[in-house]
Amino acid sequence: MKLKANSIKDLFIHLGIIIGLGIIIVLTFFYIYLPVSTHHGESITVPQLQGVHLDELDEFLLERDLRFEVTADSGYSAEYPPLTVLSQNPEEGKKVKENRKIYVSLNATSPPNVKMPKLVDGSVKNAQMVLESYGLLLGEITYEPHEFQNAVLKQKLNGKEIEPGEDVAKGSTIDLVIGNGSGRPFAMPDVVDNNQEDAEFIIIGSGLQLGKVRTREDNEKAAGIVLQQYPEAGTSVRTGNKVDIWVVAPKTQDELLTPDEI
Repeated sequence: MKLKANSIKDLFIHLGIIIGLGIIIVLTFFYIYLPVSTHHGESITVPQLQGVHLDELDEFLLERDLRFEVTADSGYSAEYPPLTVLSQNPEEGKKVKENRKIYVSLNATSPPNVKMPKLVDGSVKNAQMVLESYGLLLGEITYEPHEFQNAVLKQKLNGKEIEPGEDVAKGSTIDLVIGNGSGRPFAMPDVVDNNQEDAEFIIIGSGLQLGKVRTREDNEKAAGIVLQQYPEAGTSVRTGNKVDIWVVAPKTQDELLTPDEI
C-alpha cells in the first residue's frame, strides 16, 4: 500500500500512523519480547547445598537452572565428609535469577593441624570452651582423687598425655582426667581404745565419714570401746573416705552381775 500526502491533513495522519506504529514496536519489545526472552520476573529459590558432595553438585544445580563456583577459602569440619559443601553464597532460601552462579566452599580432604591448648589446672567448663574454639572435641572424662573438684589434671589423646603446643589434627577427640575433690592424702588417725563417741568425733573432725559400726564381745574392755578400725591407723586416706569401726558390745544383765549376786 502506498501512502501519498495530498494535503497537510493527510501528512499529519501519516505521521500519527508512523508514531503509533513506533510506540507499538517499542512497547512490544520492552514489555513482551524482553520479558519472554530473559524470563523477566521469574526467580529461583536457592537450595540447601551444605553436605552435598562435589561430584553431585553440578547435576544437582543444573536441574535447578543454577551454576556453581568453588571458592579458594576451604575449611574443615569433622561433621562432613571431605569435598562436601561447608558454606554457600547466596544462602539457602534466597531468590535469584535463572543461571545464577552459587559460590561454595568445600570441606578439606584432611584436617589441618592446630596447637594443643593448655587445659591442665583449669576447670572442665573452661576446657570445653577452649577445645571448641580450637576445633577439638571433648571426649571421655575420668576422675582421680584430688583436693580440687572438677580441676583438669591431665589431657590425653588416644590414651596418651599430650603437652600444650604439640601439633594435633583439628577435630581430634581429647580425653580429660578430672579431680574428684576428695582432698590430699593423709595418715589415718588411730581411734582404737577410744570410746565410740570420741572415735566418731576424731573421724568426722578429720574430714572422714563414719562407715559401718559393728559390735564384738570382749570381756576385758568396757562396752563401747573401739577394738578395731578400717582403714587401719597410719594408712593413707583422703577427705571423704569412710571408716568402719568395731566396738565392744554392751554387757548382758548376767554379765553385769557379780559372783556374789548370782
